[in-house]
Amino acid sequence: MAAELKHLSIESFLPLYSSVRRWRDRRVKLELPLFPSYVFVHLPLFERLRVLRVPGVVRLVGFSKTPVPLPDDEIARIRTILHDQIRVEPHPYLTVGKRVRIKTGPMEGLEGIIVRRKNKLRFVVTVELIQRAVAVEIDGIEIESVSHSN
Repeated sequence: MAAELKHLSIESFLPLYSSVRRWRDRRVKLELPLFPSYVFVHLPLFERLRVLRVPGVVRLVGFSKTPVPLPDDEIARIRTILHDQIRVEPHPYLTVGKRVRIKTGPMEGLEGIIVRRKNKLRFVVTVELIQRAVAVEIDGIEIESVSHSN
């Protein structure tokens, strides 16, 4: 689907992550969609029909059959994490947890939720509109609390 969108000159973004899968006789590194079933597109609303005609596209995300754009800052956060080739993987969507901001490093300024898993800190970035999330281990990265009023 992403290849077809590119062929039609529709600006799209398919975030991928690396996963090593083990079969009986070998290990294979795969590139898998970070958000299965979602490809992000950037286009004027009047061009939505071009996207809906692409094989495999079911609908645009929205409410009451009205497409709703994903905030640019949420896409920018995902691009920032992927750009720096930090190990990232899908994570269950979170709505509670301690909100933090990363103070230093390649993800400086990003906000998300901090969780602990297997004695390691994980920084979880949520995409509100599609209720999906991704996680990054952040050992050693300085973080600061973010109040809900920010």
